[in-house]
Amino acid sequence: MKDLAKHYPAHITELQQRTNTILERENLNALAIHAGQVGKIFLDDMYYPFKTNPHFKAWLPIIETPNCWLIVNGKDKPVLAFYQPTDFWHKVVKLEEDYWTSFFDIKLMSSAEEISAILPDNKQGIGYIGAHQDVANKLGFELVNPEAVLNYFHYHRAYKTEYDLVCLREANRIAVIGHNAAKEAFFAKGSEFDIQLAYLQATGQGENEMPYGNIIALNENAAILHYTVLEQTKPKQHHSFLIDAGANFNGYASDITRTYAFVQNEFHELIIAMNEMQLELGQSLKANTSYVELHISNHYKLAALLKRFELVNLEPEAMVANGITSAFYPHGLGHHLGLQVHDMGGFMADESGTHVAAPKEYPFLRTTRGIESKQVFTIEPGLYFIDEFLQNLSTSENAKYINWDKVDRLRKYGGIRIEDNIIVHDDHVENMTRDFKLA
Repeated sequence: MKDLAKHYPAHITELQQRTNTILERENLNALAIHAGQVGKIFLDDMYYPFKTNPHFKAWLPIIETPNCWLIVNGKDKPVLAFYQPTDFWHKVVKLEEDYWTSFFDIKLMSSAEEISAILPDNKQGIGYIGAHQDVANKLGFELVNPEAVLNYFHYHRAYKTEYDLVCLREANRIAVIGHNAAKEAFFAKGSEFDIQLAYLQATGQGENEMPYGNIIALNENAAILHYTVLEQTKPKQHHSFLIDAGANFNGYASDITRTYAFVQNEFHELIIAMNEMQLELGQSLKANTSYVELHISNHYKLAALLKRFELVNLEPEAMVANGITSAFYPHGLGHHLGLQVHDMGGFMADESGTHVAAPKEYPFLRTTRGIESKQVFTIEPGLYFIDEFLQNLSTSENAKYINWDKVDRLRKYGGIRIEDNIIVHDDHVENMTRDFKLA
């Protein structure tokens, strides 16, 4: 993709500037960013899937190779210590010339221990950034994951470079292909496992490459927010299908959700109404506004929908005030998206890490930070028929407002969630998911 090469130099310049700023502020000399290492399964000779440190993959698209390091000081060309062993047991990833390689002083290592000779002897003023305290201690680092440094990077990671956006668009494009294949598998009456296989094949990515465990939920399983069982037996009857699945590109994630009804019935009409509401909320993402207020607005819109479909016999204002909407919609409107599915910085008021807590009425909200240009969000309103919340509602003073006959008829469908990935620009929003024609 030529856009990667076009925008990568400015991306590196931005990361260098951020690094230089925080190192000078904290009186540090450099950072040693460790990609990470594989973890061995307890009492086994097998290893857990490797996941790269997001601070490492922010700089370059190496996401499959453990034991790599970056040494950066914000001024000089970053040093990349690349792990390329001689190994007849496993396929070794070879380092080939690409659009990004000329920006690094590359040193090849045939063993992980060779990093000792590449790192400065004097670790004073050098911060270790990574997940392995034992490795940092063994190498002589005294400063491990300094909080001020992490806070600064996490806060600024919310502001995407053009290179970030190119990667996020491609992650969306790939995921949309998978979503369309999964939809076809559902209407062909596949099992959850069948649908998962169709998704993976269409995206060309394995389960371990996915940015998170795909949620493939048929019928009442859609009421389980993080359902990942993947039943292999087909249900006796296909009522509904909720898919929450993304894709990975260069270490960047997409995170998309759709819900389908097998036949065009009242649940199908409810999905159409939820889709319209989701589009309205997405268009309401505007720079210099409040994400918390948008989440609260979602509750009023949902309340109007619950009244319109005669699920709750109460005015929207009273419905929200009484907490009824939270029983049907217990999670937050969305979150920041980028190198991580739930990208960092969503609760930060400033670059020093001042925490902004979610309102007590909405404890599961994942973002309290104000909306600004060059940020990327998910917008994912939901409507669920969750036994636990409905049971609590049935024993509360609000029980008299609920149309229980209709609620009980809809339980077998589980619920609805619709989620897009959206870039906020100065004067408009860019819905990456819809731009790739996912209805």
